Amino acid sequence: MSPTRDRPLALTMGDPAGIGLDISLDAWINRHAWQTPPFVFIGDPAALDARARALGHTVAIRETDCAGAITTFKDALPVLPVACMAAVTPGLPNSANAGAITGAIETAVRLTLEGSTSAIVTNPIAKSVLYDAGFKFPGHTEFLADLGERLTGDELLPVMMLAGPKLMAVPVTIHIPLKDVPAQLTADLIYRTCVTTVRDLRARFGLASPRVAVAGLNPHAGENGALGLEDDAIIRPVVEQLKAEGVDITGPLPADTMFHDRARATYDVAICMYHDQALIPAKALGFDDSVNVTLGLPFIRTSPDHGTAFSLAGKGVARADSLLAALRLAEQLADNAARGKN
Repeated sequence: MSPTRDRPLALTMGDPAGIGLDISLDAWINRHAWQTPPFVFIGDPAALDARARALGHTVAIRETDCAGAITTFKDALPVLPVACMAAVTPGLPNSANAGAITGAIETAVRLTLEGSTSAIVTNPIAKSVLYDAGFKFPGHTEFLADLGERLTGDELLPVMMLAGPKLMAVPVTIHIPLKDVPAQLTADLIYRTCVTTVRDLRARFGLASPRVAVAGLNPHAGENGALGLEDDAIIRPVVEQLKAEGVDITGPLPADTMFHDRARATYDVAICMYHDQALIPAKALGFDDSVNVTLGLPFIRTSPDHGTAFSLAGKGVARADSLLAALRLAEQLADNAARGKN
């Protein structure tokens, strides 16, 4: 029995013009066949109902609080309402609804920190839509960290992980241009990213001694300085320091030989130096069932590893595989964390 099944997961609506509504409906409609963990949908119930009807579904949607969501989930899709300000049209995002999109996320964070929900699963957002309404964060991850800092008073380092059945990968630098990576790649950032990753793998993933592989920045991990100095000057000293502190860690390794089957069998997580170095192999090895996990937060957050897919919204062709994987992983991590505290 899951120790957290007395509390629902908090599922945010994401951009309502995208496929978040479609896949949320699918996750609930197929709850018995898929053994979907109970969740409470945080978003606009009218938009959810309209999408269900557009897709040809008859879905009972019931507004509730977190306490009632578990029992409600059996017969109706439980919703904590956050109303959109403008009509929602599938495939046509509207910045007038930015406040509802971010409001749903803020509500999920508050409820999870209060203990009313066990973890957060976020449907995809489109940052360009939010930027038009004054959103100041590079992405979802940074916004969640800011909310966590404001509500707890703690300084946080959010760490993005793509977790799939064949690979867990972490980028040290995330949403910045490739040309800016070398300047942002400091020893302190690499060290803190590794420490945060190892800590959460122990506390939430149940790995007592995680095996960490660290990718080099340059081709062939710099080839002894012939192809760049960062690997030996910045990355290698951090790896040696962490080894001395008892972490099972290797690197810097040439990234072009890190991700084949035999290589992946030697480590639990790959620490990569920039966004695509981590996400390309992670998505190539598990596009439909990989999950975006944010480490380093005072709450558990997972998300599908795809975007809003506006062109698919409302057409009945969006796949819910990654959302289902995100819901299942969120419940698993919450259970592991709960057991670790007992």
